[in-house]
Amino acid sequence: MENWIPLTEKELKYVWNTFHREFKFKPSISRFPGFQVPTPFITYDISTYFEESSLLHAYEDLEEKALLVFQEHIRTDEYMLALDWQHECYWITPYGSFEKDEFGEWRVPVLPDGDYYFFLSKEMNWGLLGHPWEQSITIFGEGLIHSFSRHHPLLFQRKIREG
Repeated sequence: MENWIPLTEKELKYVWNTFHREFKFKPSISRFPGFQVPTPFITYDISTYFEESSLLHAYEDLEEKALLVFQEHIRTDEYMLALDWQHECYWITPYGSFEKDEFGEWRVPVLPDGDYYFFLSKEMNWGLLGHPWEQSITIFGEGLIHSFSRHHPLLFQRKIREG
């Protein structure tokens, strides 16, 4: 299956309008979290990644675990959303190719290192939401939370919110 399929202008408008409405998205560098997620959810502090050079391997661990989790929730013939706020957004499949760019990242990185990065089911009823300024990742949806508890990323050590 083809991977990293850019959303059309119509899809992009629909997706962001839906996301803003459903998640009350208000991007901010000082008011956190900037979105409201349905329960259940868990928000993890990932600031240690940016503070400790010894955790550099945690990036690859997060990518690997995220793909495993997404594969548990997406059929091989389905796509999910990979959103990069104010940049190109994509339809992806966790079964496709995840080439890395010159910085060693996916086209939409799973680790929020400079922008909001969101990975969502097409219905937006589960997902992983990365907040760059809070240095956090929120996962929501009962099944996704359960899967991440079984495939626990190294960075998911400190919970800062749950509901």
